[in-house]
Amino acid sequence: MADISGDDSKPHLIFSYGTLKQGFHNHKLTKELISQNDAVFIGPYITRHAYPLVCGPHGLPYLINLPGSGRRIRGELYAVSAVGLARLDDLEGTSIGHYERLPLQLLVNADKDGVVPVDAEAYFAHRSFGEAMWERNGKEGLTEFTEKEAKRYVKRQDRPHQGRNIIEDVRRFVNGE
Repeated sequence: MADISGDDSKPHLIFSYGTLKQGFHNHKLTKELISQNDAVFIGPYITRHAYPLVCGPHGLPYLINLPGSGRRIRGELYAVSAVGLARLDDLEGTSIGHYERLPLQLLVNADKDGVVPVDAEAYFAHRSFGEAMWERNGKEGLTEFTEKEAKRYVKRQDRPHQGRNIIEDVRRFVNGE
């Protein structure tokens, strides 16, 4: 892991459930962070609690911060440096209110007794639209973002902008426009 100083010297544990996972479009950033010693793959994990996981505009996956709704979500856990975390925050649009990084608990193997939960963080749909996104999807969620859902994903450069940003696209999506 890259040499980082101050309070950020401890790696951040980040749960990836969508396009940052191995085999998906944005994993190229994860691979780049790994090659620069700013991330380490820890392994497959599952959320301790159920959460809604849905797809929104452009086929983007959104984890919704409604613990107890939805399903337990499968994904990958990474240890990420402060430098890597800043890159992920930028990709996920935390500064513009697209996603927000929030804590959650994970299990390495949900089928074993005595497994100690791991405290990590994940990128959740921003609170300003998360619940509306869940409702727009009929309160039907996924267990995992797979190749099936990824076929609907539209790369950022291929999205029709028409003067809109992603937040406007989300608003239009949840309003059924």
